[in-house]
Amino acid sequence: MNKQLVFEFEEYNSISELNTDDAQLLQQAREATGTAYAPYSNFRVAAAALLENGKVLTATNQENASYPAGICAERALLATVGALFPGMPIITMAISYHNVNNGSSDQPVSPCGICRQTLMEYEGRTHKPIRIVLSGMEGKVYLVKEANMLLPLGFTSKDL
Repeated sequence: MNKQLVFEFEEYNSISELNTDDAQLLQQAREATGTAYAPYSNFRVAAAALLENGKVLTATNQENASYPAGICAERALLATVGALFPGMPIITMAISYHNVNNGSSDQPVSPCGICRQTLMEYEGRTHKPIRIVLSGMEGKVYLVKEANMLLPLGFTSKDL
């Protein structure tokens, strides 16, 4: 029997087409790219999360001399939320990047595999979907309704 998985997302031409809350969150992620520590790749990534309690937190990627053994912005943010607000659902996460000296930053960026797994696990812990807003410093914006859609057939605690 053949089965099919379908991935759906919304595409916007720019931040100006987003609703006010999503646009503000994405703008915070874009601004936070300036605080990323990425001296080896010059690929600065930031994530901003709107929590269920109304608070907004940001985090950035953090590289080190044993590159590529760093931490992505998404996982840094999930760890921060987990430490400061245990069990608090994330309503929306916006992710942006600035590709300093290595090209443009005008296409949506997507989380790496480890971050996709971690996002899916966080959704499972809180039993709430995380909306994901993906963009660069300008240009198109993608909106994904649930983080787990980024990792079809994902490995979960049910598999253990």
